[in-house]
Amino acid sequence: MEEEEDITSDLFTAVGEQIKVLRIRAGLTQRELGRLVGYTESQISSIERGVRVPQPDFLEKADKLLNACGLLIAVKKSIEKAQTKARVRHPGWFRDFARAEAESSVLHEYSTQAVPGLLQTEEYARALFTQRRPLLDEATIEKRVADRLARQQIFERWPPPTFSFVLEEALLHRPIGGPTVRANQLRQLLRIGQLRPVELQVMPTDREECPGVDGPFTLLTPKGQRQVAYTEVQGYSRLITDPQEVGVFTERYGIIRAQALTPRESMSLIEKMLGDA
Repeated sequence: MEEEEDITSDLFTAVGEQIKVLRIRAGLTQRELGRLVGYTESQISSIERGVRVPQPDFLEKADKLLNACGLLIAVKKSIEKAQTKARVRHPGWFRDFARAEAESSVLHEYSTQAVPGLLQTEEYARALFTQRRPLLDEATIEKRVADRLARQQIFERWPPPTFSFVLEEALLHRPIGGPTVRANQLRQLLRIGQLRPVELQVMPTDREECPGVDGPFTLLTPKGQRQVAYTEVQGYSRLITDPQEVGVFTERYGIIRAQALTPRESMSLIEKMLGDA
């Protein structure tokens, strides 16, 4: 499996390098190419470094814009096969959840300590993994960052899953990675919070009642299957499938969402935080 992971990673890196060469030859900056294909400058950078997997629609648009003469279109099937393998590149204890997440039609997440992985910028994710104890080596950090960003391509699926996130206000104030990383992370939340299938809410710190004191959790509904719950504390994870136990988390999440700010109020609060940053 490790050998397959290396080959998959090498393919993403090679395609990214090709895209970079073609972009430079076309006289475009990352920002300019991103604007033409509907991506951010950061997303183009991630693709060129092999951290983010290029999607089929991106390859088709980029092939035409960069005059690649079918070169990028030709690698679509190889990318799709490699992407399927990439879904199992996560640590063993996380793989069951990663598979369920990738196949989900509905996803709800309540976070208390850090921005959820699906919403993290590359710099924020790297700062988190760099701070882990015991320390991770550089190769492991880069692999974990790449795997985390690869999960975010769930937002590009069609039809898209339904997403909702509730974030404790306190975690938005914590400057993980420094002020610049925090500001960019807040901008990322504003961007994702505006996506049609996403509802993002903030739980104000001044709420007198808090049904989420037991910690963060995620609710997933894999396509055609029953809803499951997932918890992770201090590196110990648990995927919960018992309907009665899942029902407890479902009820708890409903109360949490009711007590949180509305999505519009939440976006306004994040904008204010960004202005004060």
